[in-house]
Amino acid sequence: MELLSVPSRLGTFFLGGEAGHIIRLYLPGDPTPRIAEHETPVLSEARRQLLEYLAGRRTAFSLPLAPDGGTPFQRQVWRALEAIPFGETRTYGQIAAAVGNPKAVRAVGQANHRNPIPIFIPCHRVVGADGTLTGYAGGLELKRSLLELERGKECP
Repeated sequence: MELLSVPSRLGTFFLGGEAGHIIRLYLPGDPTPRIAEHETPVLSEARRQLLEYLAGRRTAFSLPLAPDGGTPFQRQVWRALEAIPFGETRTYGQIAAAVGNPKAVRAVGQANHRNPIPIFIPCHRVVGADGTLTGYAGGLELKRSLLELERGKECP
């Protein structure tokens, strides 16, 4: 895996790539593999798009994503997450219904938690049934910041 750091005002992200695809995005504070950084064209492009998004200048990504791992159900959930429009949210129940298993709310939560490419696969756009912010691998403050950014508010 190739790795590239992306310093930002929200902290340092790390992009992971392999065979011309983005396979991981490590959020600030995530443990990262101890490998030397290696810039590739796809990692450079992903860094550019991520920084544009964090600056409020990008609403969609066009990158070759290949999430590392995941069960067939998790991959189905990740595809449903990619369909959530910029600036909108969905509940865990809505995602469960979208993948054809309305009772699988907890499994959807686990799939979100295991999403290897957050932000690009926007699991931060999933909220509790009453609209409250619920768990996020990068912490609720990062989730709140990303949602506020998408609502046109300045990112801290």
